[in-house]
Amino acid sequence: MRHGKKFNHLGRTTSHRKAMLANMACSIIEHKRINTTVAKAKAIRTFIEPLITKSKVDTTHNRRIVFAYLRDKFAVTELFKEISVKVADRPGGYIRIIKLGNRQGDNAPMAMVELVDYNEIYNPKGTKAKKTTRRGRSKKSDSAQVEGTVTEEKSEE
Repeated sequence: MRHGKKFNHLGRTTSHRKAMLANMACSIIEHKRINTTVAKAKAIRTFIEPLITKSKVDTTHNRRIVFAYLRDKFAVTELFKEISVKVADRPGGYIRIIKLGNRQGDNAPMAMVELVDYNEIYNPKGTKAKKTTRRGRSKKSDSAQVEGTVTEEKSEE
């Protein structure tokens, strides 16, 4: 039975699990995306999202709290200087998990974990994709363009 089991222990002792999640979080902060199993990806989301939220307010206290979890000065500096600036207006959901299929060796379900604001394919420079329709252009815009070119040609002569 799973009484009182609120999170996935990932088959590890507490110290091993904390060290593994800290290392994975540092890798995400450094590389902006990593490949891992789906279970670890879901566990890392609950680990790193509160840290990113804390990094939005750059105080000594918040830096020390984050450093207690990550234990890597470079990762803490990167998190507070670059990542917190990019996610400043986002109210949460800093991590995206994309399922990739199963691993060849042991058929484990794999996923890619990435920081949402660093993926230029899904959201290039924060602009939305231009909406297109299947209907043709309106007659007014086509005729205006044709008339404009005709009047320009006449004015050049």
